[in-house]
Amino acid sequence: MEALPARVAVAAMGYLPRPLADWTGHCCGRILDFFVPRLRRTAEINLSFAFPERDARWRRQTIDGVFESIGRLLVAFARFPRINRQNAGEWIRYEGFEHYEHAKAKGNGVLFATAHLGNWELSAYAHALLAEPMCVVVRPLDNPLIDDLVETRRGLSGNQLLSKREFARSILQALRANQAVGVLVDQNSAPENAAFVPFFGRLASTNLSFAKLAARSGAAVIPGFALWNRTERRYVLRFYPAVEMTDDPVEDTRRIQAAIEAAVREYPDQWLWVHRRWKTRPPGEAPLY
Repeated sequence: MEALPARVAVAAMGYLPRPLADWTGHCCGRILDFFVPRLRRTAEINLSFAFPERDARWRRQTIDGVFESIGRLLVAFARFPRINRQNAGEWIRYEGFEHYEHAKAKGNGVLFATAHLGNWELSAYAHALLAEPMCVVVRPLDNPLIDDLVETRRGLSGNQLLSKREFARSILQALRANQAVGVLVDQNSAPENAAFVPFFGRLASTNLSFAKLAARSGAAVIPGFALWNRTERRYVLRFYPAVEMTDDPVEDTRRIQAAIEAAVREYPDQWLWVHRRWKTRPPGEAPLY
């Protein structure tokens, strides 16, 4: 019941003329907003304490932008089979590529600290086409039929998918080979192997594995995001300067989250505010949701 409409929507957005595909993606975002109202409620709560100085109208507009961003992501994902080295520039361009080149020259691999900001699916897919394949850490989706669809398309550009359940050894092997590895580091984490670090002025439970892998491997940590440019009508895959690591996992996690927060503040309507990022609370603190 879930997989069939998902496959139909992906097929439609993949083969319709681009303007109609964009309209369909926009409708998918609106449908998600309408039929899963808890997502908007979660976003309202998140924005109310992340941007307390903003009014209700701004929050509504920002949340509308989030669902529009999801729609754009779906269109790009649906058209992955038609995106190649020759036409990728119509969808995305680089900015700050020198940060990646400098990190690669050190020979210890690159850890991309990325987030559910902009188009995280297209960022890895396009990097494989425009530069070189990379490893991407993924969490299997709950629906195996949809997961099969998603994983198949993610690998079309040559990227290697690493399961989040068993990823540490594979990541270290890739980094020893001076490869790049992308990890989404902006999600709520269970208390095990996590620390509470500031994120938008509120403590957020954040997994320490990424920082520990950086310390163990000596890999450079590069924040990178595919951000929608409204003027160009395409994405900008922006690489930021490497985050200076200290080998203290808690401090390094704090620094990485600060870099994520800075990027989200630049593009608040492109981050996934519908995620319950602050779900896990310190002992004794009341739940936020």
